[in-house]
Amino acid sequence: MQPSPVTVSITRTVPPERAREFAAWARAGEELMSQSPGYLGSGWVRPDPASEEWHMLFRFVDAESLALWQASSERAWWIGAVSGLAEKAREESRTGIEGWFDEPSTVEVVTAPPTPPRWKQMIAIFLVFYPLSLGANAALTPLIGEWPLALRVLVTVVAVTPVMTYLALPWITRALRPWLTRGLSRGLQAR
Repeated sequence: MQPSPVTVSITRTVPPERAREFAAWARAGEELMSQSPGYLGSGWVRPDPASEEWHMLFRFVDAESLALWQASSERAWWIGAVSGLAEKAREESRTGIEGWFDEPSTVEVVTAPPTPPRWKQMIAIFLVFYPLSLGANAALTPLIGEWPLALRVLVTVVAVTPVMTYLALPWITRALRPWLTRGLSRGLQAR
């Protein structure tokens, strides 16, 4: 018999003036949880934008995976960080899909913070792309310098793309985060 996925529903009460802090706390928890074995997904919803109730649903492949997350030091740190920010009102766990399809009256999905302006994204990409492209061309020219242009470009792109995607772009966005996100909080306050 195959184990059933487990869905957990948690309701927290958050004072309206702490909503932005709570949203940041929630995103941090989802990031930590996503690294846990057996994690299938999660999300936060509110009945309406003025509601003090925040509902989180998260799902694990089985009860054992859920238990590992619940016993983890990451979860303990994350739960400890919410002290004084929100109160837990209710928690419920279910297997299968029963009970999760009642239609809410309205839903507000908590989204990721706004993205930086495109011109800042362009600069961050350039700071990675130019040196990688230059280095790849310098390294590969002795090996493939006589090949047709389309093949040389293809080999270079195939070599550089994984490095950019998994190493260089995450590194540069972390390094430039204060600059990339400067001024974005004002946009959130205006909402």
